Amino acid sequence: MTETSVRVSSLRRAYGDVVALDGVDLAFAAGTFTAVMGPSGSGKSTLLSCAAGLDRPTSGSVALDGVELTGLTERRLTLLRRERIGFVFQAFNLLPSLTAAQNVGLPLRLAGRRPSRTAVLEALARVGLAERAGHRPHQLSGGQQQRVALARALITRPTVLFGDEPTGALDTATSRDVLVMLRELVDREAQTTVMVTHDPVAASYADRVVFLVDGRVHGELPAPSAERVAAHLAGLERVPC
Repeated sequence: MTETSVRVSSLRRAYGDVVALDGVDLAFAAGTFTAVMGPSGSGKSTLLSCAAGLDRPTSGSVALDGVELTGLTERRLTLLRRERIGFVFQAFNLLPSLTAAQNVGLPLRLAGRRPSRTAVLEALARVGLAERAGHRPHQLSGGQQQRVALARALITRPTVLFGDEPTGALDTATSRDVLVMLRELVDREAQTTVMVTHDPVAASYADRVVFLVDGRVHGELPAPSAERVAAHLAGLERVPC
């Protein structure tokens, strides 16, 4: 039986009268790459935030390796996020005054641990940037900055890596480089990865695509191709509210 890294059950998230998630049930198997797609406002980013412990659901549950997140105190949830969850955003969110190495080591410093240079360089090496350790963000291209952000997310060897449009700010060629890297992390290191994207080409790098419409799961595609994903998305645009 395939191990489940993350499971969300009957997940609901409402902001006042606006329901962003409405009874979502999903499991993300260990060592797999899942893309989450859907029309604008379908709840994709909210799902990611709840699954990563960045936002608390209104009801339902989120379990990471069998640990129920929704019942944790803020302190315990913060500790779990630091140690077992990696997150990459569309905006790279690097501190401009810090070098690549210092940015990568930041999560460990925030956790009260002094990052070893060896661990930092290993994380940068995993994304092909060991030689750029001393460079600051303004000295790096957009793709290199995103790879530094990826190394920062990987420094703690997280159980799950979440990406919210991680290639959304990149050009086509650079986006492909980052996607190839994410795919290799899954294939080579069994890094469980969940990525929100609007791009069918990006989604084609995943093992499966889960579709959301109006905060609910509306099907999925295994072994997706860009063409099949695009066709499925076109059909979702015609789904009645």
